[in-house]
Amino acid sequence: MIKVALLPAGSTSDEAARHLFGDTPVEYRYYSVIADVFLSTASGETDYSVIPIENTIEGSVSLHADWLVHEVDLPIQAEWVYPSIQNLIGRLAETAGPDGSPDFSKITKVFSHPVAMAQCMRFLREYLPHAERETVGSTTEGIRIVKENPGNGWAAIGTLGGARLHGLDVLRAQVTDHNNNYTRFLLVGREPFTLRRSDKAKTSILVTLPEDYPGALHQVLSAFAWRRINLSRIESRPTKKKLGSYYFFIDLEMSLETVLLPAAIAEIEAIGCQVRILGSYPSFAWET
Repeated sequence: MIKVALLPAGSTSDEAARHLFGDTPVEYRYYSVIADVFLSTASGETDYSVIPIENTIEGSVSLHADWLVHEVDLPIQAEWVYPSIQNLIGRLAETAGPDGSPDFSKITKVFSHPVAMAQCMRFLREYLPHAERETVGSTTEGIRIVKENPGNGWAAIGTLGGARLHGLDVLRAQVTDHNNNYTRFLLVGREPFTLRRSDKAKTSILVTLPEDYPGALHQVLSAFAWRRINLSRIESRPTKKKLGSYYFFIDLEMSLETVLLPAAIAEIEAIGCQVRILGSYPSFAWET
């Protein structure tokens, strides 16, 4: 049976993983922090890790990207998009006003993962400006804390599945700032993902320039441009070696099995760049 490491049950990662694997028998192993998710697969305890890597509102999850580069050597085997719908979760009995509906003035503290919290800032500023905000390792962790501490007027931001899992009430559904809030997930591990097919492929690479000189990045990009290879994402991250030294994450909408992409990579290596292949994999879009 496939073993998959991911953030806690009831989190968006949990919902997204079940969407990807469908009816396939899977043993899900839940961890409270992303480091343990990565290390579980790196050590061979699990076959894959499910990694949230980018969000519509907050952009890239830098900590997770840095783990892929600096801490583990796990190829990307698939990517998929899943809607990230956050809800305000707590105990209605603690927060109900005279009419029985939630009275947000009774909420003293809100817990959630920092990315989920950031997706709901407009709601928090409008309805809970008085409430203390505390970030935790996952949305489910925040819900669990609220469950285990009754009587404090605490609430959490998380998924409907997390609320059901811990037996709490949804005080306000869909509190995300935008309706089109999606999270991009990566499946990383040593074995190719073959359970589903996609007509769309991507390749992710990490490029380190030989030195910082005018036009260096332009030379790299031109190798893809004249071959009409589309870049869906490019982002710089520090190499952690010295100030002003950067890697470039590049996502390309093409498989390594084509003729054009290996030739483009060879061209940028010829000008002195270091290229690390992070993965060439199927890409699954969200279907409504």
